[in-house]
Amino acid sequence: MLDISNNVTLAEWEIELNAIRSQGSGGQRVNKVATAIHLRFDIKRSSLPSVYKERLLGLSDSRITADGVVIIKSQSHRTQDMNKQEALERLKELILSAMVVQKKRRPTKPTKSSQRKRMDSKTKKGVTKSLRGKVNL
Repeated sequence: MLDISNNVTLAEWEIELNAIRSQGSGGQRVNKVATAIHLRFDIKRSSLPSVYKERLLGLSDSRITADGVVIIKSQSHRTQDMNKQEALERLKELILSAMVVQKKRRPTKPTKSSQRKRMDSKTKKGVTKSLRGKVNL
């Protein structure tokens, strides 16, 4: 059971966890132990509320396939249990990030005085640059 929020939880049957061999250079136990975790979560079949499903399917995340399946691979730890916990935590973060509503941006304009100050400084710099070559000591 994975708790997403106070009233939203995911059952164990909704999350498919497979142990696979990790990538990268290994040592003595590289071809013997499957420590990496491959997590699959089908958004459309899940028991999530419809608002969560719509937001997740609307995300443009590379971990979400066109069929609406979240695929997370965790292999940063040496033990299978730690990788499993990390994969579940990353799934929880993905679901929670979909529910965050971004603040609408209101475009602003610079004030008249800031525009005037900017133009004055540009003309001042231009005058000093043009006078550099003309000064004789």
